[in-house]
Amino acid sequence: MSILRIAAFSDGDTGGNPAGVVIADEFPSDSEMQRIAAEVGFSETAFAVPAGTGWRVRYFSPESEVPFCGHATIALGAALALRHGDGVFALSLNQADITVEGRRNGGVIAAALQSPPTRSMLAPAQIVSDCLDLFGYTHDDLDLSIPPAIVHGGADHLVLCLKTREALATMKYDINAGRILMKREGLVTILLAYSETPQLFHTRNPFASGGVYEDPATGAATAAFAGYLRDIEWPHGGAIDVVQGEDMGMRSHLRAEIPPVPGSSIRVSGTARIMQS
Repeated sequence: MSILRIAAFSDGDTGGNPAGVVIADEFPSDSEMQRIAAEVGFSETAFAVPAGTGWRVRYFSPESEVPFCGHATIALGAALALRHGDGVFALSLNQADITVEGRRNGGVIAAALQSPPTRSMLAPAQIVSDCLDLFGYTHDDLDLSIPPAIVHGGADHLVLCLKTREALATMKYDINAGRILMKREGLVTILLAYSETPQLFHTRNPFASGGVYEDPATGAATAAFAGYLRDIEWPHGGAIDVVQGEDMGMRSHLRAEIPPVPGSSIRVSGTARIMQS
């Protein structure tokens, strides 16, 4: 079985979030996909098989199956473009139907996904308090112009916006405690964000629910966050840029385009680089 390793949302020839991609005629068993994802060791591996005129896709982290993964979808778009040429590919996920676009430009592959529909709700006070305790933050660290929220764009994430870039840089937590909290609350990641300008954000994404301390680029959380900004009428001007992974030494760049229709799909785009096996 051929496993591609592709870093999605790269910053030129560096950075990005590595994902495994397996394109096969049929899915291996669930236990085999889980084993492969653990062996690859990246935060997610995407498995794709032909289905009609498109592709049936499932995503596995080293510890569990997840309903949607943005960076692995971008990696899959790059892999499909390499195999089948430039195009827009229809993807059927466990809980949604989306598309991913892949286009080659010399040694660079550009990819863009259309997320599942988005929704958001203000986060319950107890969840916010528990998460602040997890990271050692206090309510005074929060930028309440973007209130804490549970956001969805294919999976659930908690958003906490911080007042300073310094607070974001000092993020630390116990991964076992984070896993318990995220699984208890049904969160795939916790998105910590700092707004440098209304259109430029710095983010970090603890992913303890999947056995990963932190993701350097998280397309699903970015789509959900962009949908939330639309819901609260944030002055996004139709698009935001997100820098993630900088504090990990894996700087990544994501762009989210935000149409005006509430709940509608978010286009998340970036570049991808092929990694050596």
